[in-house]
Amino acid sequence: MTAFNARRRALALLALAVPLASLANDKPIEWVVGYAAGGGSDVVARTVAEQMGRTLGRAVIVNNKPGAATNIAADYVAKSKDFGNVMLTADFATLAANPALFAKLSYNPEKDFVPVGLLARFPLILVVPEKSPVKNWKEFVAWAKAAPEGVNYASAGLGSPHHLATELLRERSGLKFTHVPYKGAAPAVQDLMGGQIAFGLMDSASVQQYIAAGKLRAIGVASGKRLATFPQIPTLAEQGVSGFEAYAWQGLVVPAGTPAPQVAQLARALQQALDSTPVKARFQTLSLEALPGTPAQMTAFAKAERERWGKLIRDNGIRLD
Repeated sequence: MTAFNARRRALALLALAVPLASLANDKPIEWVVGYAAGGGSDVVARTVAEQMGRTLGRAVIVNNKPGAATNIAADYVAKSKDFGNVMLTADFATLAANPALFAKLSYNPEKDFVPVGLLARFPLILVVPEKSPVKNWKEFVAWAKAAPEGVNYASAGLGSPHHLATELLRERSGLKFTHVPYKGAAPAVQDLMGGQIAFGLMDSASVQQYIAAGKLRAIGVASGKRLATFPQIPTLAEQGVSGFEAYAWQGLVVPAGTPAPQVAQLARALQQALDSTPVKARFQTLSLEALPGTPAQMTAFAKAERERWGKLIRDNGIRLD
């Protein structure tokens, strides 16, 4: 082999190695969550992050940036240029509700993110403090009507599924509710258990352990059927709230501009994580439904949810700015 040919071959091999090297990275991946530590969103992220990290051979570190209906976290990731090293839990609020709730967002949910895949769906459960006199929906209605100023409820934040689902429940029931938003489900649940808040329509991941321990009382599930982990809790539909079904959901996105090979690598790691025994077991204990699928399927799902909830928000004149 001549010196010229040897040099040309070396350059060709180097060119092939560059894209592969771009996927090899020892830097930890930052997984940004727009809610406080300890809530359902945080638990899901940490559970899946551990398994993804094993597949990728890299540490995946959860970074909680709560507040402003996930807009703080979304803005942070949308503006990041650290491609391949940062991703975001993009949920119901981020991708579906906020475009209708806010006149102006600092990010575009359709253009500033690239979907990696859906994560999970969270059933919502109507809960009251353990010392509450309410034990079922009929008693809840009578109790709420007896309160001259109505009753207050907790949510994981403005524009969260907890917030909008409860507003839908208020509309359907005709009861008077006062919204008390928190920076995540975890602090909301703490005040619920302490009796500072009358009730909450909270996600199963955030309240299941407290229901099981008797620290919160479940009134009903906002799903079409009872939960396998809590078969004794009737649905709200069973108790007379016809046609009412609501849930929280989450997916994983990265900033627009992330190279396609890196997105594909993260998508494969996510699907492997959702199919792993540890994640399946953890999701089952939290009454969560895994939502495996492709980035394209997440795009279609988010679009349908944006249309569904956007109409509800606009029809009811709900605004957060």
